[in-house]
Amino acid sequence: MTLTEPSAPAGRKLSTAKAMVEAIAQEMDRDERVFVLGEDVGSYGGIFSSTTGLLDRFGPRRVLDTPISETAFIGTAIGAAVEGLRPVVELMFVDFFGVCMDQIYNHMAKIHYESGGNVSVPMVLTAAVGGGYSDGAQHSQCLWGTFAHLPGMKVVVPSNPADAKGLMTSAIRDDNPVVYLFHKGVMGLPWMAKNRRSIGPVPEGDHEVPIGKANVVRPGSDVTIVTLSLSVHHALDVADELAGQGIDCEVVDLRSLVPLDTDTILDSVGKTGRILVVDEDYLSFGLSGEVIARIAERDPSLLRAPAARVAVPDVPIPYARPLEYAVLPTPARIRQAVLDLVGA
Repeated sequence: MTLTEPSAPAGRKLSTAKAMVEAIAQEMDRDERVFVLGEDVGSYGGIFSSTTGLLDRFGPRRVLDTPISETAFIGTAIGAAVEGLRPVVELMFVDFFGVCMDQIYNHMAKIHYESGGNVSVPMVLTAAVGGGYSDGAQHSQCLWGTFAHLPGMKVVVPSNPADAKGLMTSAIRDDNPVVYLFHKGVMGLPWMAKNRRSIGPVPEGDHEVPIGKANVVRPGSDVTIVTLSLSVHHALDVADELAGQGIDCEVVDLRSLVPLDTDTILDSVGKTGRILVVDEDYLSFGLSGEVIARIAERDPSLLRAPAARVAVPDVPIPYARPLEYAVLPTPARIRQAVLDLVGA
């Protein structure tokens, strides 16, 4: 599916963080069942500004700062969702999922199935992902492949402000549990690494991006780069650079891992005959292998060259900056992989 840039009033540009907050606030205005809870989501506004201003606007009954007990407050959100509310609960760093995975996977993801479809769990679990800031092995992972591997949860990952708003709106309105992961590097925060696409046009009012629909953000004819989140920005930069060398890259922003838009991937590969999957999650048993497997299962004849992938090797994310950037899917690694694919 190819979508055009969302329409927005001239001059109206938001950071990804502000676009997320706007979506949550509009849904809280629209539906009194929506509320927010988690660590530092209230007066602090979220450590990545993901809830800034919501406490002042909606008060402590609908924006709840919780103790540092992920099992407790995610369990609270699950119970609230089962009883008909629509919580947005923040895990802060996705790396903390281990202390509350029983609540996430054995309850949030399974209650609908175990009830024979009679009980819904309409909640959004948000968490920050990604490296690049020397946060070390316990604060720098992406792990979206882990959630995507486990049935019962939708998984979305925006790369830009308009999608951040649209996917949040869709996630809150969905009757299924949705894991909404946001990369620190696309939030547009002044104290983090900046890139020009972290602030962009965002439609006012009601704006939904359908869950399960990828977006061809740059058309091309020579190689398909399938990716998501911050790596979309890197892929676009590489594509612009290589265009000067006569290499035309098509960039597909997945936006959703569950459901995965296989048709858009196949359509793109059918045009280019080459695929590079770029993933900031770990290499083995993850997204990159899944995308390539779907091509192999559906129509391997689409490929004119072996599939390639750039991902984090199977090591913890290093703290030391040079080592960290050696394992992340940097523009340099993406560029070299494209050149290898096209035989340049």
